[in-house]
Amino acid sequence: MERLSRKFKKTIKDLTQRSLITHNNPKSPISEQYRTIRTNIQFASVDKEFKTLMITSSGPGEGKSTTAANLAVVLAQQGKKVLLIDGDLRKPTVHYTFNVSNIYGVTNVLTRQRSLKEAVVATKIPDIDVLPSGPVPPNPSELINSNSMDQLIEEASSLYDYVLFDTPPIMAVTDGQLLANRVDGVILVISSGKTEVEAAIKSKELLLHANAKILGTVLNGKDVSNDNYYYYYGAN
Repeated sequence: MERLSRKFKKTIKDLTQRSLITHNNPKSPISEQYRTIRTNIQFASVDKEFKTLMITSSGPGEGKSTTAANLAVVLAQQGKKVLLIDGDLRKPTVHYTFNVSNIYGVTNVLTRQRSLKEAVVATKIPDIDVLPSGPVPPNPSELINSNSMDQLIEEASSLYDYVLFDTPPIMAVTDGQLLANRVDGVILVISSGKTEVEAAIKSKELLLHANAKILGTVLNGKDVSNDNYYYYYGAN
């Protein structure tokens, strides 16, 4: 049992190190691309400040959670106070990435069992707090599409410079669509060689139908050499 526990902890640590490349290897080419995404978001904020951002994808395994986590890191590296919210109430991962507890979180705040300040968890990375998903609820869509969510966003915006939402894939469930018009901007993550063109187009249509402000897309997993990958931010 102890051996299994050590193996589990090592697996979580390895996943964290791979996921948070901007923290563990800030001088890498991939980290530089995340900083480019940060710069483009800030340039887009000239006329309107984008404080609340949603990161989503067409389908699972396309890199949205990794993108959300690393975007939070590069924003915090500028001295910004960042809150990363796990908006995937069905299959949460943020607590794994940052190795924090998921006992309380979004669901507790939305059902008024905990205040936002009570549910937020500080991470080991300066200026980054996370709000885990909390217990998996029977009605995630209803919780997201609630007045409590509007109040959570408003309060979080008053406490942090940036509030990022990691949401479920936009084509899988309606959660992302319900949240899309509640935030200032949306970033769509697509995976090179995995995301089908039709799925990317459909995802964009769903977001526009939800009155979302699409800031751009992030293409990841593009093999530009034998061992390097890059992220590209493109405006729509």
